[in-house]
Amino acid sequence: MAEEENTVREPLDLIRLSLDEKVYVKLKGERELRGKLHAYDQHLNMILGDVEETVTSVEIDEETFEEIIKASEGDSSRMVPYLFVRGDGVILVSPPLRS
Repeated sequence: MAEEENTVREPLDLIRLSLDEKVYVKLKGERELRGKLHAYDQHLNMILGDVEETVTSVEIDEETFEEIIKASEGDSSRMVPYLFVRGDGVILVSPPLRS
């Protein structure tokens, strides 16, 4: 029975196995979250705890036309004790690395 609980058969099983662990969540609008997954539903609405939010911006160098990616500092980067994440803004959820 314990082996069955750790089996991944559907995509949401991977999320279930990440409960109470730190996950990485990429959102629309260049936002990234890292926090402990407390709860989720079939729409990928999530409750995260001890959340670190990072907002990145992409600028184009006018001379070389290269993209310059900058992580925000100061007011745009923050720590939040608990955060509700609406599932329709989620692009990617990465579970913790397992050895």
